[in-house]
Amino acid sequence: MRDYDEVTAFLGQWGPFQRLVFFLLSASIVPNGFNGMSVVFLAASPEHRCTVPADANLSAWWRNASIPRELVQGVEVASKCRRYRLDLLRNFSARGLRPGLDVNLSEVGTEKCLDGWTFSTDVYLSTIVSEWNIVCDDDWKEPLTASLFFVGVLIGSFISGQLSDRFGRKVVLFATMAVQTGFSFIQVFSTSWEMFTVLFLIVGMGQISNYVAAFILGTEILGKSARIMFSTLGVCIFFAIGYMLLPLFAYFIREWRMLLLALTVPGMLCVPLWWIIPESPQWLISQGRIEEAEVILRKAAEKNGITPPAILFDPAELQDLKSQQQQKYTCLDLVRTSNIRVLTSMTVLLWMIISIGYFGVSLNTPNLNGDPFLNCFLLAVIEVPSYVLAWLLLRTLPRRYSISSILFLGGGVLLLIQLVPSDLNILSIILVMAGKLGITAAFSMIYVFTAELYPTVIRNMGVGLGSMSSRVGSVISPYFVYLSAYSKILPYILMGSLIIAIGIMTLFFPETLGKALPETVEQTQRVTILNCRKKSLIAKVFRKEDQNSNVLKATAL
Repeated sequence: MRDYDEVTAFLGQWGPFQRLVFFLLSASIVPNGFNGMSVVFLAASPEHRCTVPADANLSAWWRNASIPRELVQGVEVASKCRRYRLDLLRNFSARGLRPGLDVNLSEVGTEKCLDGWTFSTDVYLSTIVSEWNIVCDDDWKEPLTASLFFVGVLIGSFISGQLSDRFGRKVVLFATMAVQTGFSFIQVFSTSWEMFTVLFLIVGMGQISNYVAAFILGTEILGKSARIMFSTLGVCIFFAIGYMLLPLFAYFIREWRMLLLALTVPGMLCVPLWWIIPESPQWLISQGRIEEAEVILRKAAEKNGITPPAILFDPAELQDLKSQQQQKYTCLDLVRTSNIRVLTSMTVLLWMIISIGYFGVSLNTPNLNGDPFLNCFLLAVIEVPSYVLAWLLLRTLPRRYSISSILFLGGGVLLLIQLVPSDLNILSIILVMAGKLGITAAFSMIYVFTAELYPTVIRNMGVGLGSMSSRVGSVISPYFVYLSAYSKILPYILMGSLIIAIGIMTLFFPETLGKALPETVEQTQRVTILNCRKKSLIAKVFRKEDQNSNVLKATAL
């Protein structure tokens, strides 16, 4: 039986149909850039201090001295969580005593912020932190907000793959877009931190689910050359565009509810795309829905101004497909056979460690303690050349060699940071950004690589599992950053070492450049993981399993 690329070769690679699908699916990714990083501004912690009530009956001297001073990283600042006891200050003020002259402030006791906090509005008019006082004893809620979003992403990464492989790429794409947009809108009316975070978890589930579904849909509809461009310059660049637009929205809208509402509107603009973007013909074929796939392919040919063949599938191919259409696949098929099991294990490690490097470097980038809007923009802009680099590599070089090379670059640069003198901050920044450049490029390339490794019937589950593994890495990465409290270079040493190690492991993946996408699990089963030229013991075991599988099928028939 011919593969899908051979059947659809008459459409060409870059006609009006392919261009329409390319740009519409890419544009649908822009809201993901908003939601994925919006917590940076929604949950930002403004400068704050304990509130001293206006009716505290304190003189100007004592009101100005009511907040104790603390040393933070060698700098003396006003305390954010303590104030001097107001009952004592009232007594001193009533007696006409002056702070520092008549009273030694170091001997005056302190107390918690019993009257709440006063938040600075110089940068943000309001955030969830200032609205619900998520500071001091409750400051653990701030990182937990982002963590719960990533938990939602973690869940969505896996569930979406199974749903998409079962019910279709298009249905899941628009259903999860509705979840992301709808629950983001409901978040605007949150009445408590608990309500906000529960909704944020659901938004995270929708956010990654529609990203993966759009990626798989475009990968399966587009031809080989357009597929590579879509996976790098398409979804990744448009995600970065959303990421870059986020600080622009936040700069002009400093109140968190209005900001979140503004970020929700673009998702609503994607509704009309339901009547334009088709279902994946390749998925329909895998489900035995040949007639529906033919209708889409013939409409595509009409848009491209091409006359399709009179018969797209010969009777033998139709019979073969219909005999397989009843077979259902679940997540267990990702580990059911030895070959797929080893492939899945290696893929999980690859995604997880690259994610640790990506988020670890982003969180631990030195000397970015300036304007938060500019910093966010710079972190987004650096991703654009990374995606262009990934596209260039995917077009011309073998997948495993190119991914391994840029991982060596990223990891090696991070290891070099320990050799930079502490006073050369600019050089440190350049090295960190070079490291992020390589890691980000690898991050975008593994989407393509993973999609090409897995067969159609479990491809979305495979990419979803990889994406889920990357979310585990994003949860772990803050612990690498935490190690900077003991040594500033320790996180870079650990991340650089892991990235180089995973770069070496990448060399053992099978090569996919120039090869047709596998359609069935049996086609993937024949891949030799170690890719050795000589006949290895593992290869023999895999072939033996194939033979046993064929015997069982023949017996069943």
